[in-house]
Amino acid sequence: MKLDILAFGAHPDDVELSCGATIAKEVSLGKKVGIVDLTRGELGTRGSAEIRKVEAENAAKILGVSVRENLGFADGFFTNDKSHQLEIIKMIRKYQPEIVLCNAIDDRHIDHGKGSKLVSDACFLSGLMKIETSLEGEAQEKWRPKQVYHYMQWKNIEPHFVLNVSGFIDIKTAAVLAYKTQFYDPNSKEPETPITSKNFIDSINYRARDLGRLIGVEYAEGFNTERYAAVESLDKLI
Repeated sequence: MKLDILAFGAHPDDVELSCGATIAKEVSLGKKVGIVDLTRGELGTRGSAEIRKVEAENAAKILGVSVRENLGFADGFFTNDKSHQLEIIKMIRKYQPEIVLCNAIDDRHIDHGKGSKLVSDACFLSGLMKIETSLEGEAQEKWRPKQVYHYMQWKNIEPHFVLNVSGFIDIKTAAVLAYKTQFYDPNSKEPETPITSKNFIDSINYRARDLGRLIGVEYAEGFNTERYAAVESLDKLI
């Protein structure tokens, strides 16, 4: 299955939290979108890898993505080396996306920065014909996405561009809240973490609203790019 957009996240819920509204919007426009989680999030303070799997499946249905896979890398301990790069290359060549979305370049959680560089490097290597990969016994053709964009996460890194996601913030919020074990629950007896506060959940709305304010729309999500963002003409910008 060829996809238009393939979003990678170091953990299940990274994609929903950071670019869930963007994905919902692109799906509404007829784009085929997929998600690949690098780890099962097994080191998360709350819940378990098994519960996260079910939550991730529910979130994927809410967003309307065509496919979701998990590479099962070691949460907290995966590295940017040949073996990990090859697994991501296989996913890129399998789905042949035009655009790849991935973790923030720099962030609070060490897996986010690692995942960002790992996916970015794999996107380049995937275009080299002398790197041979196979999937289910079939040799894969080289493929390099046209664009790699890094979504925003914990840190307020200044984005290179922002996307108008007005009308899709409710879908994003619903997808995030599908991870019932991970976020704010006043009745939970489990330990508190930086992402379990009500303020964190509220930030989904107020951060998107603030980015929207800056470009004159209701809601927006921000991204960073590794190369200049290009436009066809001056009137194509909001």
